[in-house]
Amino acid sequence: MSESLPTLSQASAANNAKPQGIAVFSGGSAANNLVDVFKSIRESNRCTLSYVIPISDNGGSSSELIRVFGGPGIGDVRSRLVRLIPDDPDHDDSEKAAIKVFFNHRLPKERFNAKQEWLQIIEADHALWANISTAKKELIRSILNLINFEILKRLRPSSTFDFSSASIGNLFLTGARLFTGSFESAIYLLSSICSVPSHTSVLPAINTNFTHHISAGLADGTKITGQNSISHPSVTTALENSVIPSQHEETEYHDGIEDANLPGSLPTLRKQYISFSKADEEDLPARIERLWYINPYGQEIRLAANPRVLEALGDAQAVIYSIGSLYTSIIPSLILRGVGEAIANPSIRFRILVLNSTNDRETGPRSHPFSALDFVAAIAKACAESRGTVGVASSLAKSEYKSYVTHLIHLKGPGTPRVDKEELAELGIQTINVYGRRIEGEEFVRYDNMALIQALQALLGKRDPRERSRRNTLDST
Repeated sequence: MSESLPTLSQASAANNAKPQGIAVFSGGSAANNLVDVFKSIRESNRCTLSYVIPISDNGGSSSELIRVFGGPGIGDVRSRLVRLIPDDPDHDDSEKAAIKVFFNHRLPKERFNAKQEWLQIIEADHALWANISTAKKELIRSILNLINFEILKRLRPSSTFDFSSASIGNLFLTGARLFTGSFESAIYLLSSICSVPSHTSVLPAINTNFTHHISAGLADGTKITGQNSISHPSVTTALENSVIPSQHEETEYHDGIEDANLPGSLPTLRKQYISFSKADEEDLPARIERLWYINPYGQEIRLAANPRVLEALGDAQAVIYSIGSLYTSIIPSLILRGVGEAIANPSIRFRILVLNSTNDRETGPRSHPFSALDFVAAIAKACAESRGTVGVASSLAKSEYKSYVTHLIHLKGPGTPRVDKEELAELGIQTINVYGRRIEGEEFVRYDNMALIQALQALLGKRDPRERSRRNTLDST
């Protein structure tokens, strides 16, 4: 028997229902540590969960994929999809575990060894294929063979693909995008293989087949181009051993390389940034004041957000800004057209910033690190810029910050950003101090998952009364 259609009154009630979803703005590796926290909050609220991920990363092995194929920076999207593979403690699901290992696997750093291992994988002669069913194995392998064919097609005397440290998951996602012609379809395919639940979505901030880069402006007038240069500069991998004495000659040099870059585009956006380290980073010469998108020639452009991101925000009761690099993981998603207005909509009851446990290169320099208020201001100004012009954002009154941040969750301990509870309270922003934990060998405090879950559940009103609260977990003002 077919299902009966809803009555008019039922449809009206559904349309007028309060938004219940949760939208999380985050990047990749740092926020992956909180996936179980957000999963628990979603389950207790019985709602949808959407992760909004930027696509502007041009560092690591993604830089080689962008150089040869163009397209968005996909590393953080792949990382989140694979992290969302469900763990079932009651069942020994060896295939899911094998798929997680497979898509997280990186080839060796040494170029020759990387190429040899890649050939083993696409020829199905590698231990990574163990415990993956034949159906999924052949589907995955067909996409990997496609990307391998596309790499061979683009082979030129001036340009060969470097497999060093390449992520198998990134290669798969790029191959799926090239095969379908759709980034969204590629994400759907990888989500299906990874068994990501239908109630949880991973949404690229921009749904695009093109490469989009960012630039940052510092307080001293310095401009930094490209996410890799902003967040974790690395020594570039030269395609040839040449000394490039000037930018003009460098541009001509790269124009002679046949890859996916347009002639005359900025050299800094065309290089390989395969090797980098997030440790021992140098301070920026001054604070970052603003972030914007650029075209390949360095000119500022305004871009619209992925319509599915705006749809998720329209269905959300809560927005969470997760931990991670402020200016390269969070802000790139907020400055897109439509996002600021959607976040400021009164239907969103909670706009929660989970404050980083420490400052990094983007929120320094160490002599003048960001405070909690500085984090809030950066988010509010990015959202305001999304709604209008640069001038509107730069003149944004502090009283408007609460339109974009209503609650701030933070830690106490060595190196944590300073939190002025009284000043934030005057702005209408509630602060919540939660319990942290220290890992041996680390100099900073980490969030305790259970403490963070309890804090978020208390805010959203769905806390399970059967759970025992951590002592001294909440210190709300």
